[in-house]
Amino acid sequence: MKNVRVWFKKDDECRFISHLDLNRVMIRAIVKSRLPVWYTEGFNVHPYITFALPLSLGFRGEKESMDMRILDDKFRLSDIKEALNLCLPHGLTVFDVTEPVNKPGDIAGAKFKMRLSSDEISVKELYDNLIDLLDAQEILVDKKTKKGVKKIDIKEYFKDSKHYDTDHDVVVRVILPQGSTTNINPTLLIKALEDKCSAEIYYDITRVDVFVEDGRSFE
Repeated sequence: MKNVRVWFKKDDECRFISHLDLNRVMIRAIVKSRLPVWYTEGFNVHPYITFALPLSLGFRGEKESMDMRILDDKFRLSDIKEALNLCLPHGLTVFDVTEPVNKPGDIAGAKFKMRLSSDEISVKELYDNLIDLLDAQEILVDKKTKKGVKKIDIKEYFKDSKHYDTDHDVVVRVILPQGSTTNINPTLLIKALEDKCSAEIYYDITRVDVFVEDGRSFE
C-alpha cells in the first residue's frame, strides 16, 4: 500500500460546488473507476481521501490536490490519472499523480490571481481606488474567526501585490498566508475596495499555486 497525491484543476461550473460536494464527487469517481484504493473501516465504508487545502466556494483552482492510498504498490500512477478523468464531470480535471513529498500541515501560503470589475464605476476608477487603498497606511477589515468577528489590518499582506488594468477589468496577483496558522482570504481586499468605492465589485479569483514555509511549491 502506498500514498499518492492526485493533482487536479477545479474550474467552470465545478468551482461553484462546495468542499463537501467536491468530496462526494471524488469518492463517486473513485468507486466508479474501480481503482484499488484503501477503504475506511466501520459502519460507513468509503474510499479514504484527504484534501490539503480546501478551496473557497467560487474560486478556480489550477493546482488542487487530494491524497489517497493505493493497495497495489506496483499500480502505475498514470493509470490513476486516466481512470479518474473518465469518471469526473466537466470542470474537474486530473493533470498529474505523484507520491507526496510535503505534508498538508507544511502549507504556509498560496498565490492568487484576481480579476475585478464593476457595473457602477469604470475600470480606471476602480484601478485608481485600488491604488489609493493599497497606498493607505492601513487597510482595516472585519474578519470572521472562531471567536467572532475581529477587525484586522491586511495592509502588510498586500503590499507586494502586482496589479494592472485592462480594457475590461483590474487584475491583482498576490501571495497570501494560507494554512493552519494564518489564513488571509483575498476577498477581504475586495470588501475593503467596495467600501472605498461605494460600489459592488464582481470578482473572478484563481488560486494558482500553493507554497510551503520556505517558498517552494507544495509537492
